Amino acid sequence: MTDTALSAEQRAALTSRAAFASIAMAVTLIVLKSYAALETSSMAMLGSLADSGLDLVASLVVLLGVRVAAQPADYEHRFGHGKAEALASLAQVILITMSAIFIGVRAVQRLLVGAETSDAELGIGVSLIAMVLTAALISYQRHVVRRTGSLAIGTDRLHYSSDLLLNGSVVVALALDQFAGLTGADAVFGLLIALWLLWSAWSASSNALDQLMDREWPDELRERFLAATKDYPELAGLHDLRTRSSGTHYFAQFHVWVPADWTVKEAHDRLDTVEEALQQRFPGTEILIHLDPEGQIDRETMLSQEITERAT
Repeated sequence: MTDTALSAEQRAALTSRAAFASIAMAVTLIVLKSYAALETSSMAMLGSLADSGLDLVASLVVLLGVRVAAQPADYEHRFGHGKAEALASLAQVILITMSAIFIGVRAVQRLLVGAETSDAELGIGVSLIAMVLTAALISYQRHVVRRTGSLAIGTDRLHYSSDLLLNGSVVVALALDQFAGLTGADAVFGLLIALWLLWSAWSASSNALDQLMDREWPDELRERFLAATKDYPELAGLHDLRTRSSGTHYFAQFHVWVPADWTVKEAHDRLDTVEEALQQRFPGTEILIHLDPEGQIDRETMLSQEITERAT
């Protein structure tokens, strides 16, 4: 869940700053790696440059995604714009995949031709600088994700985390190719980098697809929410709990039994109070409660029956 002390405006400001930091990082690395790739003729460095170029495009997509996701609900988007973050994450996945394919093809070509690298010291120096800058960015992104729960920034952090390995691979590849005399090591590492990027793309796609498909909350969060509901007698007989998330916003809706002698106003007032208390405990969550006469379950599904047994 997100930081309880943050307002929607503060979350939007944090995610936007993280996106701008990512853009600045990508531009800096593109300049450094372009020079190094030209001077070293390194396949691994070229692959790293291509990845940084796509990082820039991905970061621009992230900025757009978090800006749109921060907009409040309106007439046409009653549940808000949070899924813009999931779309931004999927766009990043596509770009990462394109980068991996390009690097893989170039690495195979390099293996077949058997071309050599040069000026390893420059390439290694640039890669080490890139690793230091990337580590600083990842640390800041981790802080932002912890406070905001942003999916788009989280996916961007995953990509830059893979960049640490990528830049480290460039260092090893150049050292083996020139200093250890292992011709072809550069191309082999370029191919390994491509495979790593494909794995990163696959991993990053799962969370975005979960949000777009309205997947239920993780089991730990659902269990924590159900445990919290047991603190309120008004929620006895809770059933048919359904949850989903959209960007940094969460949704929970469920049915509860109310005694037959309660008036509609009494039930409404009591459950409004409970709803407000739960929202304090689970910030950023919109809760919708449906009232049922005591003992009634609208849909006799295994899931609703299981929840009823745990909640009573």
